[in-house]
Amino acid sequence: MIHELLLSDFPKLLKEIPDAPKRLRYEGELPKKDNKLLAIVGSRKYSSYGREVCESLIAGLAGSSVTIVSGLALGIDSIAHRKALDVGLQTIAIPGSGLDRKVLHPHSHVNLAEEIIRNGGGLISEYDDTMPSGAWAFPRRNRIMAGMCHATLVIEAERRSGTLITSRLATEYNREVGCVPGPITSPTSDGPHMLIRLGAALIRDTNDVRELLGLKRTDENPTLVNIEELSDEEKVFIKILEHPCSRDELIRRSKLDTGNASAILSLLEIKGLITEELGEVRKTF
Repeated sequence: MIHELLLSDFPKLLKEIPDAPKRLRYEGELPKKDNKLLAIVGSRKYSSYGREVCESLIAGLAGSSVTIVSGLALGIDSIAHRKALDVGLQTIAIPGSGLDRKVLHPHSHVNLAEEIIRNGGGLISEYDDTMPSGAWAFPRRNRIMAGMCHATLVIEAERRSGTLITSRLATEYNREVGCVPGPITSPTSDGPHMLIRLGAALIRDTNDVRELLGLKRTDENPTLVNIEELSDEEKVFIKILEHPCSRDELIRRSKLDTGNASAILSLLEIKGLITEELGEVRKTF
C-alpha cells in the first residue's frame, strides 16, 4: 500500500537541502532510523569489472548498519539493490516515476521492487502515484538520493551522464562523495576519474566505504577471502605472484589484453589480495 509521508517524517538529511520536496509517497519501510545511508550510482552500460566491484563492496558491508539507496534503474542501480538483498542489507529504491506498478520505471524491475518491499526495504517518490517517467524526472529524483544519504558512491560513469548529476548535488549538499577507479581505457572510467581529480574520495575497498560513511574501519581484523571463489583469470595472477614482479611483467605473463588485465588487477587490489609498492606488485597474504 502506498502512503503519504509527512514532512516531519522525511529522512533527516533530506529536510536540510534547499530544494527539498514538498511531499513524498512511499511503500514498504523507510530507512532504518540509525542506519548510515549510502547512495550507489553508476552506468547502465556496466562492465563485468563494475559489476564485480559493486557486489564486492556491498558484500563487505554485510552486518553493518547501512542502508543502500539507488534508483531502481538498469545497470549498477539494480546490481546494488540485488546485492544488498542478497547479503541482508536494507535497500531503498527511488524510481524516476510514480509508484503505481503500471508506471513504475523501468517496468522490467517491478519484481525487483516487490522483492525490496518483501525484505524490509521500500520505494520512495515525490511524484503522483500514476506519474510516468520522463527525462525531466530523473535529475529531480537524483537530488532526493543525494540529499537523503550520508554519502554517494560512483561506480562507472561516462563524463556526461546522470550519475554525475547525483555526485554534483551530493557535493552541493555537503555530503561525502567516493568513486571507484577503473581502467583508463574505458569510457565509463572518465566520470569517476574526473571526480577523483576534483577531490572525491578514491574507493579501493569496503573499509574506504566505511570511512566515507563515518564508520570505523575494520582493517585490524580483515576478512579472509576464499581463493577458490576467485575467477579463473584472477587465479592466474595470484599464481604468477608467487614471486613479486612489475605490473608490466605481470600483464605480459598473464597473456591477457592490457585493458582486461588492468581491470582484474584493480579488482584484486580492491579485494585486498594484492598491493603495489616501489614498482612491484605482490600478494598481501
